[in-house]
Amino acid sequence: MILFQSIGRDRRSRTIATIAACLTLFTAVFLGAWLYGEQGELTHLGLRKLPPDWAHPFGTDWLGRDMFARTLKGLRISLGVGLTAAGCSAVVALLLGLAAATMGRAVDTAITWLVDVAMATPHLVLLILISFACGGGARGVIIAVAASHWPSLTRVIRAEVMQIRSSEYVRLSARLGKRPLYIARHHMLPHVAPQFMIGLLLLFPHAILHAAGLTFLGFGMSPHTPAVGVLLAESMRYLSMGLWWLAVAPGLALVITVKAFDVLGNNVRALFDPRTCRE
Repeated sequence: MILFQSIGRDRRSRTIATIAACLTLFTAVFLGAWLYGEQGELTHLGLRKLPPDWAHPFGTDWLGRDMFARTLKGLRISLGVGLTAAGCSAVVALLLGLAAATMGRAVDTAITWLVDVAMATPHLVLLILISFACGGGARGVIIAVAASHWPSLTRVIRAEVMQIRSSEYVRLSARLGKRPLYIARHHMLPHVAPQFMIGLLLLFPHAILHAAGLTFLGFGMSPHTPAVGVLLAESMRYLSMGLWWLAVAPGLALVITVKAFDVLGNNVRALFDPRTCRE
């Protein structure tokens, strides 16, 4: 018994340490982008097309701009856009999930139909159409990602609320004359808060990748904005000239950041899951 308790404590400690490491990485990205400031926008024609070295860890581009500073700033922009879009999408999923499970069969049927339609639509096509209709830019990317990432989390929250709805304390509250909005706010919302937080964290990697993909395809942010998608799109014309670091460095940084968000979400889920906590 003592051995199992020790293993459980070690597993919990590793989970918390992993979460702390991921949060430290994200803090370092924002802090590094702030410290470098506009250095990634300064041109140095005498330092053009330099490969990675100690002075320039990610090399320089065709205008002599430091790719490390540009990548940090691009990650900060991509993280900001992804976090905003994922937050908006998660709030929409929470509201629709609660409404579907508490506001009657007609509302449930309508929301379920919307979820099915959104999930049946080709994802990339929906992203491009919404972003193009909203005029592109950061606002268009945020609206496109937020409007296309809520269905899966809506299903999870709806299923959770449907299960809670049959519990005794919810039935008693309804018999006492409490309205559906009161029951949803005071009984169901606290119960689905962990699922909402975990779903929000797991939405971040998809939101960041799709925001970068939209920008890479030219339907996102302006070419003058050093987002990761813009850096990757610009690097394509120079790969044949041997400037591999222009694509590898920002792409690898994006993959590491997205993977860190995925690891963060899975570890938070393990931390909140009662079955995992007892192991």
